[in-house]
Amino acid sequence: MAISEYASKLSLPQINPGVVTILEYLVIKFPYISAQIWQQRIIDGKVHFHDGTLITAQSLFQPQQRVYYYREVTNEPIIPFKETIIFQDQHILVAYKPHFLAVTPGGIYVNECLQNRLRCSTGIKQLQALHRLDRVTAGLVMFSVNPDSRNLYHHLFKTRQIHKSYQAIAQIGDSECRVGQSWEVKNRIVPGEPRFRMQVSEGNVNSHSLIKCLQQSAQQGLFELTPITGKTHQLRVHMQTLNMPILNDKYYPELQPLSADNYAAPLQLLAKQLKFIDPVTAQPRCFNYAGNLSLL
Repeated sequence: MAISEYASKLSLPQINPGVVTILEYLVIKFPYISAQIWQQRIIDGKVHFHDGTLITAQSLFQPQQRVYYYREVTNEPIIPFKETIIFQDQHILVAYKPHFLAVTPGGIYVNECLQNRLRCSTGIKQLQALHRLDRVTAGLVMFSVNPDSRNLYHHLFKTRQIHKSYQAIAQIGDSECRVGQSWEVKNRIVPGEPRFRMQVSEGNVNSHSLIKCLQQSAQQGLFELTPITGKTHQLRVHMQTLNMPILNDKYYPELQPLSADNYAAPLQLLAKQLKFIDPVTAQPRCFNYAGNLSLL
């Protein structure tokens, strides 16, 4: 059994979904965790309020309450790849995340995530991710080191003042020369079926990417991708809409059957650069990952 050392936080919704107790809400919020498991966690003192007061099976639901709990999984896979710290000062830390490693706890991953690994290796218990990458995507992730300045960096991401650049290798399927070509993709991305797989829909545009081909081989191209917006799976969906799906993508263009990670065939998507004006020093920052994706 793997149990997280750090609490996960949940804010109860403003609108009551028709429950009386917090326990009832947890059961409907997390349908894959049985009521018996939640009851046992509460009995064991693993669910509490912000001030540390323990939640009981009778604790009443109140909107906007903060509930803290500790993630547990029976068997947690160990990801056999190493992260690297690129930069660290008193306010932020920038690290390279390898393919297959989650940024924060989720699903079957509790301790095997970038945030937990860095907390352990640096001793900075308050370290907190400022944004996310898909587990199967590699690249740069920025963390807040200092809670006092955290909101300043969160604001950069919220207001799209962080400029990101990615690399991707995609299947091109023909011999047409694409090197130097550019594409601007704007469309509406919404959850599909199943909901974790996104799809293009009619309606107001909510996603925007710039894409450029840098190199090309017989069947593949190396692309530079610049997301203007930050929708879930945006770059993966936009490459699909251009009929150039990213290599080794299990979701697009077709959802592949559930299977174990193939460490020999990672998704060929790399978050390569983060660029912004530092809100504390007012100086320009530009962080690059030195590695590159390679064409076959």
